Amino acid sequence: MNAILYTIINNTFQLIQMLVMIRVLLSWIPHDPYSQFIYAIYRITDIVLQPIRDLLPLSNSRIDFSPIIAFFLIDFFKKIILTII
Repeated sequence: MNAILYTIINNTFQLIQMLVMIRVLLSWIPHDPYSQFIYAIYRITDIVLQPIRDLLPLSNSRIDFSPIIAFFLIDFFKKIILTII
């Protein structure tokens, strides 16, 4: 049972990290923001990225550091949760 729970939690956090990475890659290439697939990625990743953007004082910066911070936080929380299990 613990192995199944460990795998589910680990895969969920990895999926979130992959979606954040896809969003970063999408910011570098032209895409249709009204596509249902891309809209879903934006909606899912905004749950993670928007609170970080609200806390960062760099709103006028041309570089968005929120994905980098999100990667560290996702990995940090994943390690904590998987250690508890």
